[in-house]
Amino acid sequence: MSPIPRRSLLKAAAVAGAAAQFSWALGAKDAQAAPRAEAADADPVTLDWLEDGGLGAAPGSTVGVPWPKGVYEADQTFALTDADGKAVPVQTWPLAYWPDGSLKWTAHAVSSGSGKLTLAAGDAAAPDKKVTVDRSGGTVDVSTGVITVRIGKDGSTLVKSVRRGSTEIARNGRLVLIRQPEIEDEDQGTVKAERFDGAIGEVTVEQDGPVRAVVRIDGKHRKGNRSWLPLSIRLYFYAGADSFRMVHTITYDGTQEPGKASGDFIRGLGVRFSVPLRDAAYDRHIRIGGEGKGLLREAVKGITGLRRDPGAAVQAAQYAGQKLPDPSTWDQRVTTRLQYIPEWGDYTLAQLSADGFTLRKRTKKGYGWIGAGGGRRASGFGYVGGASGGLSFGLRDFWEKHPAQLDIRDAHTDEAEVTLWLWSPEAQPMDLRFYHDGMGQDTYAEQLEGLNITYEDYEPEFGTPYGIARTSELLFWANESTPSADALARQVEAVRTLPQLAAPPKQLIKAKVFGPGLYSEPDRSTPAKAKIEDHLDFLFTYYKDQVEQRRWYGFWDYGDIMHTYDTVRHVWRYDIGGYAWDNSELSPDLWLWYAYLRSGRADIFRFAEAMTRHTGEVDVYHLGKWAGLGTRHGVQHYADSAKQQRIANTTYRRFYYFLTADERVGDLMHANVDSDETFLVLDPLRKVRTDPYTPDRHALSIGFGTDWSGLVSAWLTEWERRGPKWEKAKARVLSTMEGIAAQPNGFVQGSGLYDLDTGKFAVASAPVVSVSHLSAVFGLNELCAELIDLVDMPKFNDAYFDYCRYFNATKAEQKARYGSDFGTLLLFQGHSRLDAYAAVQTGDAALAKRAWTKFYGSDGYTESSPWKTEAVNGPMALVAGSEASWVSSNDTALYGLAAIENLALLGDKMP
Repeated sequence: MSPIPRRSLLKAAAVAGAAAQFSWALGAKDAQAAPRAEAADADPVTLDWLEDGGLGAAPGSTVGVPWPKGVYEADQTFALTDADGKAVPVQTWPLAYWPDGSLKWTAHAVSSGSGKLTLAAGDAAAPDKKVTVDRSGGTVDVSTGVITVRIGKDGSTLVKSVRRGSTEIARNGRLVLIRQPEIEDEDQGTVKAERFDGAIGEVTVEQDGPVRAVVRIDGKHRKGNRSWLPLSIRLYFYAGADSFRMVHTITYDGTQEPGKASGDFIRGLGVRFSVPLRDAAYDRHIRIGGEGKGLLREAVKGITGLRRDPGAAVQAAQYAGQKLPDPSTWDQRVTTRLQYIPEWGDYTLAQLSADGFTLRKRTKKGYGWIGAGGGRRASGFGYVGGASGGLSFGLRDFWEKHPAQLDIRDAHTDEAEVTLWLWSPEAQPMDLRFYHDGMGQDTYAEQLEGLNITYEDYEPEFGTPYGIARTSELLFWANESTPSADALARQVEAVRTLPQLAAPPKQLIKAKVFGPGLYSEPDRSTPAKAKIEDHLDFLFTYYKDQVEQRRWYGFWDYGDIMHTYDTVRHVWRYDIGGYAWDNSELSPDLWLWYAYLRSGRADIFRFAEAMTRHTGEVDVYHLGKWAGLGTRHGVQHYADSAKQQRIANTTYRRFYYFLTADERVGDLMHANVDSDETFLVLDPLRKVRTDPYTPDRHALSIGFGTDWSGLVSAWLTEWERRGPKWEKAKARVLSTMEGIAAQPNGFVQGSGLYDLDTGKFAVASAPVVSVSHLSAVFGLNELCAELIDLVDMPKFNDAYFDYCRYFNATKAEQKARYGSDFGTLLLFQGHSRLDAYAAVQTGDAALAKRAWTKFYGSDGYTESSPWKTEAVNGPMALVAGSEASWVSSNDTALYGLAAIENLALLGDKMP
């Protein structure tokens, strides 16, 4: 792996050498979108659920479906039917358009369904119970036809009430933040804390039915005159559902300074509801999820296990959660002594690690806690209520994103209180301080020396969490009575794995989305193909197992993987600079998503989903001076001083958004549209430039690889979505493509001077050769495949095909074409997919042959790699398990993408 000085010096030398040679003339002819294609066959699409069980107890599901270019006009309507041909209500809206204005992606929301569903052009069936939204008064009232939720427009109460019919099930839904102003590293001092409440700043109705409604709430947490920790909440409602979903996002904007004990330390972060209780204490029920679908099933006043027996039928009814007969019908030895049976009002389940939870209860505040059990991994599910109604609640990824906690309080009174803690107040405070004191790295020269030993690019005050974010998902059910055990199990399952409808790989391939021809369904028809498929399966399974074995879990960490393995200590290098958390280095996100696109496998989707939630939120800044930039791989997700476009890359988010229509990920992509402005704030090459350079709004140095691919992906996505800035975005896609094509050496020129106001690159008057092994491995090939399909610009195509043709060429071939060779390069196996793509596009048989030669016999993994794991156990390792010491995440991402794309493009030309 080449260190940053090497890669940066290559770019810096090119910029410095060419800066004086630029002119400001672009080609005379503006680039145009590709002409409209002929309409493809508009076949119906069969949708299916990722996992068995269909929608289950979830409120609804939304799926994105792609269409070939030119098939459907923008106003096309769609109908959905089940396996019996019965109409299924569906709500449809466009997600993206082809350049000709036809539909590229559509979203479809359903609130029912358990098997395969067929989507086709037609008129949608209306639901029997429609979602309606009334925003006329001081609240926003959403009705699913079963429940009505009243949402506040100001103040600290987000959800004023949840009603089922005339019965109020919950009220006073609010957000809770506990701040600890000082953290003690030893056993001295007094812990103090203060509570902040979520305060509404703005409420927006984003959808209003008839099948799906979405209400967004933005604000901050407030106490007195201080407001901080911005929040963004979305509430999702589906027709006929007795439940709703909450997507909860916080962005950290507090202060925590390394070496200082004072700061904004989060001690607890939660969502809280009040639950009115109307039933007698013996008819009030507590349900708390444990292992698997396991449940604690108790009453506030239990009448089982007593010295006197009220009757078997009475005991069974209470355990089942049914309303008990009048106590006068019980054994009177129990009835006359009911007042002496304790009422248990408070329950707490705390999951402080991925390996254990504890459950306890007490009668009420001020009295001692009693242990009530424990286990490994709780579902994050709970219920409190009775025969006349109650609230079920759940926090997704409960144990995976520990420390988490569920509280039920005051269930013995007329109003219980439930809190879902996204960060448990019983855990250590959220300590986000940078992890070392700099070790004397005060100058760029010293920092580069540090980079050369730990691979960490340190710079004072750069390792800050200010501006990172995290999104969580919660579910709430308004039950008309205590649910049966089977109904509760279905609710638990929805919390553990939120049902997701999906389009099949055949449709994705047919529609030519995410790069025409870059992926195909798994094919084991020949020994050579089968062997590569085996290798791909091995790598995914290994990483899935490593997440578990190495405990890559936690609120801020879950979803990421580690970068490099330490073969001596038999651990991943979790504490060694740039070898620790991966932060999308060389695009493992792309590897996972393309693996899913071709296979439709649920386990790959869930892995990629968790990574997308993580890398798009935690590894990227959303506030502050570095908003729009991400952080290079490191010991902490924000530790490294390399804040760059390549990590904030919208390419990594596109898959999840278009497959699920997730609004939060849509926010992240839209926020990147103006990320070119970040080059004014921070010069990526500041530590290695040899000539003076001051960022100039009209002459910003931007590389054609990792920089431009990050920018153009955001512009392309905004254009396709027809977002608020789509016309500006489209213009920048086209003008920068033309600007790269117009360079004397095209992509090989390396970088250009960019004008923020015009969105154009200056065209150099003299050729320069500046090629980095990193330029194309952050999604450039995949993006260019999309752009070349979308935009009719032959000169751009030629420039990119040339780059593909000569990266893996011999130095003599490079010199013959460009006047000098490309210097010392790496990652030839990963670049074999560029050979394959250009070979197909140009019909070059020699290039096709070279693609497989480089894939099988250059660097990275080979057929002679072990392709197996070895056992590790004590005293060799902390936890018994397995290792593949020859595996690295860089090589895995590159091999995975090269294998997938080469098989799709040149599977018929394998040696």
